[in-house]
Amino acid sequence: MSTEMGEEEGKEPVAVDEESSLTSVIRRISVLISHSNSTKVFHGKWQLIRGKLEELNSGLKAAENCEFGENFMSSEMIPDILVTVNESYDLANRCINLTYSGKLLMQSDLDIICSQIDSHLKKLTGIYNAGNLTLGSAIVVSKPSFGCSKDDMKFYVNDLLTRMKVGGSDMKIQALKGLSEVTMEDEKYVMIVIDTGEIVGILVEFLEFTETEIQEESMKTISAIAGFDLYKGVLVGAGTVAPLIRVLESGSELGKERAARILQKLTENSDNAWLVSAHGGVTALLKMCTTNNGDQSDIISPACGVLKNLAGVEEIKRFMIEEDAVPAFVKLMRSKDESLQINAIEFLQLMASGDESIRRIVVREGGIYSLVQILDPKASFSSKTREIALRAIEIFCFNSSTSLSSLMGYGFLDRLLYILRSSEVSVQESALKVGIRLCGISEDTKKAMGDANFMPEFIRLLDARTHEVRELASEVLSSMISVPKNRRKLIQEECNISRMLQLLDPGEEKSGNKKFLLSILMSLTNCNSGRKKIAHSNYLKNLEKLAETDVSDAKKILRKLSTNRFRNILNGILRS
Repeated sequence: MSTEMGEEEGKEPVAVDEESSLTSVIRRISVLISHSNSTKVFHGKWQLIRGKLEELNSGLKAAENCEFGENFMSSEMIPDILVTVNESYDLANRCINLTYSGKLLMQSDLDIICSQIDSHLKKLTGIYNAGNLTLGSAIVVSKPSFGCSKDDMKFYVNDLLTRMKVGGSDMKIQALKGLSEVTMEDEKYVMIVIDTGEIVGILVEFLEFTETEIQEESMKTISAIAGFDLYKGVLVGAGTVAPLIRVLESGSELGKERAARILQKLTENSDNAWLVSAHGGVTALLKMCTTNNGDQSDIISPACGVLKNLAGVEEIKRFMIEEDAVPAFVKLMRSKDESLQINAIEFLQLMASGDESIRRIVVREGGIYSLVQILDPKASFSSKTREIALRAIEIFCFNSSTSLSSLMGYGFLDRLLYILRSSEVSVQESALKVGIRLCGISEDTKKAMGDANFMPEFIRLLDARTHEVRELASEVLSSMISVPKNRRKLIQEECNISRMLQLLDPGEEKSGNKKFLLSILMSLTNCNSGRKKIAHSNYLKNLEKLAETDVSDAKKILRKLSTNRFRNILNGILRS
């Protein structure tokens, strides 16, 4: 079948024993791959042959970079490969010049070439697996530079694929490191990996390897792929979930962490939750979170993340309750690691959403006390952790008088006041929202807040930098002054009323919510001292301007201010 292997047609075929070095074979295969792109028929067959030739060439290049590679391969393999290459070149010429004698015969010849290349690949794999080749100084084909062509990227990925398939442990690890590096740097490589198809299956197989480093390195690439919603189904379809769970059960510490992070990404799609549960994932994850005593946050945090994703499925949630997940996570809330505390709180919030029985378990296990401790001024918790704790307190405590009583008994009001005085804006917002909820519970709660000196802080926050805080402060203040004692405290400081009137000016940089400010002023007009201080304020004109623009609450306040002394001044406004 063979005719030539030179670059120009018409030359004599290169004899098998000439230039039969490994380097020469690699060069000739590269020429053949390029030459076969010009074939005019049997495109599918030639595409298959090119893929196999690229794989073979990558394996040979890897052997070239190994110690004694030439010795182990030249005696038998190289001459056989040269025969196949020469025959392939002859067939390529016939398919370019359309000089083949029959379609069926050519198809048969191409099938024979495919089988021969497969045989070479099998022998090459056997040599690697026997450990006859070890890495020398040169390891892998150089990574393509940034902005290279897609063909260069594909060639590099195929080279890594071959090394993963035929190499020993060291070569597999080197190839996996190269693959993870490019897939984490450039999503185009992720697309090439998916398009190649075979790579995902090999990565999944590596999860079952006993060599820890091969497991760990394969998960780096799987994690990069799992970061794309479009490809999560490919990973799940390739059977990734089951071996990942086995890594959770018996892998290295780093392996467990990486496995949990991959599962966290995969279970963002709730359809995959059942698959994790079916392979025993829930039990393995709970064990990771409850037996490490909070000392391994790198492992526990992603495991918590997976469980949070699974908690949305009611049946899985019930199973977790039966496995005593709630007491375990209440205990985890007391961890010294803030990331674990946050994960534990968020998990319990999800579990307790709409479920009073779980709230009761949290309370019974000391969850409220743990949350209040996070707000302790002496503790060095971050603003984020305090904010999350405040949101959790709303969920766990405000729907039950018993829980609320426990909350107050732990000194919650003192903690809340500290947050209002000294925290960042985001935490202040959360604290003000809690204050609004507290005011909605009962008049006694409002009195308790007044006695604890919340009023001056709410008034101070009317001048806060952010509109959201100013608005929340005016809302909670309008609720607080429905209690006469609180109202009197507000009126005692004349500057309080003047500042609220000042904030009614549309041109005021820190204008507040007029609805709540007017509500507060309306409440203050129910007593003589309140009416008097409003009437004598230098900022009364702002109220008058609002009345002139038909703001009904402003008009009502001015009517209440109308006494014999002021009636003549205000009559013109009130008739409008």
